[in-house]
Amino acid sequence: MTSSTVQDKVALAQKDNHRGLAAPDFGDVHAEFRALISGSGVYDLGQRAKIRVNGSDRLRWLNGMVTNNVRDLAVGSGVYAFLLNPQGHILADLYAYNRGESLLVDTDQTELEKVLAVFDKYIIMDDVEVANISDQLTAVGIAGPNAAEILRAAGIDPPELQPLQFVNLNWREISLTLVRGDNASLPSFELWITPETVVSLTEALMKSGAVPVGATALDLLRIASGIPRYGQDIRERDLPQETEQARALNFTKGCYIGQEIVERIRSRGNVRRKFAGFVVQGPLPAVGSKLQIEGKEVGEVTSAASLPSATQVPVALGYIRREVATPGQQVEAGNAKVKVTNLPFAEVFKP
Repeated sequence: MTSSTVQDKVALAQKDNHRGLAAPDFGDVHAEFRALISGSGVYDLGQRAKIRVNGSDRLRWLNGMVTNNVRDLAVGSGVYAFLLNPQGHILADLYAYNRGESLLVDTDQTELEKVLAVFDKYIIMDDVEVANISDQLTAVGIAGPNAAEILRAAGIDPPELQPLQFVNLNWREISLTLVRGDNASLPSFELWITPETVVSLTEALMKSGAVPVGATALDLLRIASGIPRYGQDIRERDLPQETEQARALNFTKGCYIGQEIVERIRSRGNVRRKFAGFVVQGPLPAVGSKLQIEGKEVGEVTSAASLPSATQVPVALGYIRREVATPGQQVEAGNAKVKVTNLPFAEVFKP
């Protein structure tokens, strides 16, 4: 595919993406994945919704809604969290950022309606205003070992930031916010901008050496990094501790919706299942395949993919009973044998 064809496809995908869609790829999924792992890839994040939370009670109120500590969140930083129902089941996952005069909640567009409905239900006598500003604020992402270098080449000088820290910058007389991503496997950044700026910013990053990346390669990166996706790997029937996402939980922040169940699990012992990774030997198991040992069901597959590396690396994510979740434990999934392994799939990220 020629450079001009790629740029045309990128522009069209970006136009569509702000309606909640994403281009599957830009011609070569394997090349896009390798760019993320060994160079840098740029991608549209229009599928992420942005919710602004204003009002004098915003910190106290949102702190009482989600599983992580928002009350003590420093200006210029964020946290990952779950939104639970009173029974402790996961209604959504999200990021919450302290922008000083407001909070910003970032979640997937597929979760937006549910999040807004729950928020609206629990604003009672609070001085809190919640607004969906996704039509005003969107994001472009860049990830890979060379991400910071590409940003500098495009005229954006990233300061030293911790994961989920952000800073407001000017680029070509345009205001934007640069956010450090929280994928521990490789450097990543988000750039919060107006929708009108997406095409010019993406083109600048591409001219500086970033490869355009579609949804398929991004999902491969997610799986390689061992990051569960809400709606696929995290469902409403799952409990927070089953997901192994300790980064979403804070046990000293005080009360929030579903907190009693989360605390009961912590104080009485672990849940029976845990989220884990699996290396596959044989045909890639379908999502929903049951994991078995000698015919006894011990878990299920929630994501599966062949990761492009020096060779194709077939892997899966899913849940397995804790007593058999030891790395190296072999189980069956359909006609394949799968072996429990630690996350992320580190061999994929080796140079």
